Amino acid sequence: MSNQRLIHLLVTILLFCACSTQKNIVSNDYPKVDKEYSYQGILEECIYECSVQGPKERRMFVYLPQEYYLCNERYPVFYLLHGARGNETSWINKGKLIENIDSLTSNGLMKKCIIVLPNTNQHEDDEDYGKSRIKGAVESFFENDGRVEYSFINDVVKKIDNTYRTIPEKNSRAIAGLSIGALQSLHISATHPDIFGYIGLFSPMVTPFVKHSEHSSFFKKLKKKQRIQFATPPELYWIMIGKTDFFYPRIRSYHKYLERNGYKHEYYVSSGGHQWYNWEDYSIMFMKRLWK
Repeated sequence: MSNQRLIHLLVTILLFCACSTQKNIVSNDYPKVDKEYSYQGILEECIYECSVQGPKERRMFVYLPQEYYLCNERYPVFYLLHGARGNETSWINKGKLIENIDSLTSNGLMKKCIIVLPNTNQHEDDEDYGKSRIKGAVESFFENDGRVEYSFINDVVKKIDNTYRTIPEKNSRAIAGLSIGALQSLHISATHPDIFGYIGLFSPMVTPFVKHSEHSSFFKKLKKKQRIQFATPPELYWIMIGKTDFFYPRIRSYHKYLERNGYKHEYYVSSGGHQWYNWEDYSIMFMKRLWK
């Protein structure tokens, strides 16, 4: 590892930990969703089996249009991933996601769709999983080993397509995430260029620090994968970052790399840093552009 990258890593870890206000939670019960807001749509829990080593099952939340069970219509699907120190409740409890979806759809600013909120933390086994326990910043930072990402299509996407009335086509699927969730979205979409037509990277951690496993190669050969991905470019590939975000220098370099290669994408720089007020804004902006 070069001295420059080592310094960047150490600074990032310190800043990452400094931004953490979330305590670890280990419980026999799944974390709960705050229920102060009266949803216009239908929020469902979906428990699914895992196909790789680790927990036997995981939970995700699925938000359906209000009329879902009153019609036979099929819907596009938006997969939204959390970051470190988060789980499948984070976008609801911290990002005001459902309130924002309801506002956008009721005002005609967003096409109705199915929203999927999976748990994409890495866990070694059922005990470590602790029913969706929230992991610490450093723990999350260094535990990516490709298993969750490798199994995402088989475990999450296929489960949703087999359970709900989706439109199982590339341009009717979107994936986005914040921080490490954006890193996962970047690599999942590049590895499966025929699956996702809309990609959103919110304050992305572009360079993974991968823990070795049988699936850690998932994060390799990104440039080769992206040559295929951008040969038939996504409908939308949008990078969003705050100017005081500690990932900003890396993201600016990534943006320039995409530009040099003629890869169609959009790049948005806001004020502020690695914080929920930015991620909420980014998610609203991204959702307004879906399915256009």
